[in-house]
Amino acid sequence: MSFRRYVALGDSFTEGVGNPDPASPNGVRGWADLVAGQLARDNPAFGYANLAIRGRLLRPIIDEQLEGAVAMQPDLVTIYAGGNNLMRPKLDLDALAAEYDDAIGKLAATGARVLMWTAYDGSWAPVFGVLRGRWAVYNELVREIADRHGATIVDFWRFTEYRDLRMWDFDRLHMSAAGHHNMAIRVLDLLDVPHTLEPVRFDEAPLLTRAAQRADDRRWMREFFVPWVAHRVRGISSGDGISPKHPALPPLGS
Repeated sequence: MSFRRYVALGDSFTEGVGNPDPASPNGVRGWADLVAGQLARDNPAFGYANLAIRGRLLRPIIDEQLEGAVAMQPDLVTIYAGGNNLMRPKLDLDALAAEYDDAIGKLAATGARVLMWTAYDGSWAPVFGVLRGRWAVYNELVREIADRHGATIVDFWRFTEYRDLRMWDFDRLHMSAAGHHNMAIRVLDLLDVPHTLEPVRFDEAPLLTRAAQRADDRRWMREFFVPWVAHRVRGISSGDGISPKHPALPPLGS
């Protein structure tokens, strides 16, 4: 299938955080940009908008991005939302799902192909394991929403290749450049779109001693997790002052 108008919505996952690129808007280039680049091949009329902003909760994504996306009359929409909500201490999953359901219904009503993601099972990583039950319930609710509106699930929960830490940035919360590249391939293959992206291949991972792993975990706690929690307590978002990287739908490269 050929797509002509692609709109990407969401948070840091879709903006591309973890894949730095000084030449790209907002200084990041992610899987959505890679997908758009492949969809634009031999398609001069193709247009791409990326409205995602890092740190956004579900409600701001809906309030700031949904209406504009619908107005663009897309034929392809990708949305990953709710991930930042899942990291909050208190959460009403049923209320979150109801808001998400309404948003997906409005996107599906445009006639576009809609892709939405399950949460990743990061329970193997320190700290995040306590959230596994919450993530699993969220995923079941997302699957129900997708079924109800004919959306397509990108089943991140089952992507076992992401158990390799090289698929993740240092913060273990955002994908690395390799992780974004792999996600673009996953999306293009799901859409059955021919592409030129080469599979991600790593050399054999070095074996860390238990002591080295503990030291790495302590460094992660000290340099990322503690400051991240402090920012949340103070109400500081990584998306403060950030604008959408591709806010409109001109032909790619125009």
